[in-house]
Amino acid sequence: MKRLALCVTSSLLLLCAGAANAGLIRYSTSLNGAIEGTPNDSPATGRANVVIDDVAGTMTVNATFAGLTAPTTASHIHCCTAVPREGTVGVATSLPTFPAFPLGVTSGSYTETFDLLNLATYNPTFVTNNGGTVESAQSAFLAGLASGRAYLNIHTQAFPAGEIRGFLAEVPEPASLALFGLGAAGMAALRRRRV
Repeated sequence: MKRLALCVTSSLLLLCAGAANAGLIRYSTSLNGAIEGTPNDSPATGRANVVIDDVAGTMTVNATFAGLTAPTTASHIHCCTAVPREGTVGVATSLPTFPAFPLGVTSGSYTETFDLLNLATYNPTFVTNNGGTVESAQSAFLAGLASGRAYLNIHTQAFPAGEIRGFLAEVPEPASLALFGLGAAGMAALRRRRV
């Protein structure tokens, strides 16, 4: 009976965790030159966070950067590489750069929210290469993010192909980690009782 109660409780907790996390999917990365498609020794560093709201259909991009060797010329997200966390690929988001991204600077910050069903959010070539509709582009883009095949980079006058970049990786929600720990502890308790 106790085993059944533990299984039911664990199942309910997992269902609640899924409901609590529905809507927001967070991705994050550190930006540096060593990770660029052609690695470089730039002293610059940065951080990028991307939040997908799959209920509202939006993407919020937050980025900070400092120490670039030359002024910025563009920044965007590239997707979808053939292999997760390596390689290079064309730009997925708007061209020539994110709207209102700070250009001509060596440090700064950026925050912008995009409508994932707005054609202007994407590079037209990305849309064409991924089914030809904004819905198919959105689907390909979200799949690329989820599989570690998308990266954000910052281009500069010194490094036109990109001075710093980072592959975006999903950030587990604290509640999910706590529930995973609770489930693992419950399973361990069941195993001890059997022995």
